[in-house]
Amino acid sequence: MPSPPLAPDDGPIDLGHLKRMTLGDAGLEHEVLAMFSAQAVTLIAKLATMPSDAPALAHTLKGSARAIGAFRVADAAESLETAIRHGGATSEPLAELNHAVAEARAAIDALLRRS
Repeated sequence: MPSPPLAPDDGPIDLGHLKRMTLGDAGLEHEVLAMFSAQAVTLIAKLATMPSDAPALAHTLKGSARAIGAFRVADAAESLETAIRHGGATSEPLAELNHAVAEARAAIDALLRRS
């Protein structure tokens, strides 16, 4: 089931959701965005080899993405997790996840540069 945006879709990161999750603390927003970006790079690299713990890695990325309002990443991670668990093809869901993560990281980089 796709993640429902809590605010209008304004890009790869739902800024309203992020503000709610960080209680409007700009420093905390900066910190969680930077942590998510680094974590996403690590998880995507691991997922590229489809290790035995790939479903757990995709699940971790899904949860982290939802926490910061990166709902496209969360939905793509969920699609990959589902495909792996049901023995389906993973190349397309993995490509979608890579694309969503790249978009989110570009948005995060822009947000962090503005701060």
